[in-house]
Amino acid sequence: MTIAVPSALTTSRRQVEPALRAAVGELDEHTRLVCEYHFGWVHADGSPDGRTGKALRPALVLLAAAAAVDDAPAPFREAAAVELVHNFSLLHDDLMDDDTSRRHRPTAWTVFGRPAALLAGDALLALGTSVLVDPPAPHAADAVRMLGSATGRLIVGQAADLDFERRHDVGLGECLRMVEGKTAALLGCACGLGALAAGADPAVVSRLRTFGEELGMAFQLVDDLLGLWGDPATTGKPVLSDVRARKKTAPVVHALTSGTAAGERLHRLYQDPEQLVGDRAELAADLVRQAGSKEWAENECERRLTAALAQLPTGGRTGPAVDALTELAEFIVRRQW
Repeated sequence: MTIAVPSALTTSRRQVEPALRAAVGELDEHTRLVCEYHFGWVHADGSPDGRTGKALRPALVLLAAAAAVDDAPAPFREAAAVELVHNFSLLHDDLMDDDTSRRHRPTAWTVFGRPAALLAGDALLALGTSVLVDPPAPHAADAVRMLGSATGRLIVGQAADLDFERRHDVGLGECLRMVEGKTAALLGCACGLGALAAGADPAVVSRLRTFGEELGMAFQLVDDLLGLWGDPATTGKPVLSDVRARKKTAPVVHALTSGTAAGERLHRLYQDPEQLVGDRAELAADLVRQAGSKEWAENECERRLTAALAQLPTGGRTGPAVDALTELAEFIVRRQW
């Protein structure tokens, strides 16, 4: 079943792209080309292209601001800052994971080389802070601290993810803590920054930040499931790439620690030095299913969604922004990309 994409995603992408383009436009010519290619704005030769990302994090920034305070000005630069940091992480992730496809075309490092993609990611990270402080705003220092903290947690989570590839004793608890850093921290930051920019009370900022973090956990679990059983034509990424790299995603770790026969067989398969490709990769995914870990991940997604929605502003506050956040959260858990 095809699920309609919430209008908030399309709207936020259109609203925030000018700020993103202006920030990237400040870079030197070569780094700018790498970034513009990565964002999907141009082909490798610099000619225009029409591909774009999901703009999930900018949508969360804008909706959180509107949900927190009535008639709050739209925080476009905060939305741009989060999206710049997110794309820094994507450029580096593709490098570290040797991923060759993103958004249905070759990744930036395969086109421009590893050093150029690495430096482009660094440049986007620096721009993320720059757009928050120029021009300065009353909340700018708090915003920089919030974004910096989330970025630090993201890096710690990514480091743990890489470390897990070399270990055979990863527990489910530490795997979920890795996800909290790698994915959930920045989604929480997006919601917190939106509320902060709107001038919301600290309690509201905290609730919306928690909403984003719980939603981020669900988002990553869906990503993990799509990495095992998604359609590459829809996701834009090769299926089973995590298995081939022996990634310890949450469903895989759940299976490995399940105490089931399928989990034990998966454990032996992951320890075997022979490459996990072709039928062996498909077997690994099937063992995850046999261990009950696909069902567990789906249930955990629903639990995280419920926990997220429980954080939305209460005290009688309703309205289009709260409804849109709810719609977006439910879409994330049931999406196919």
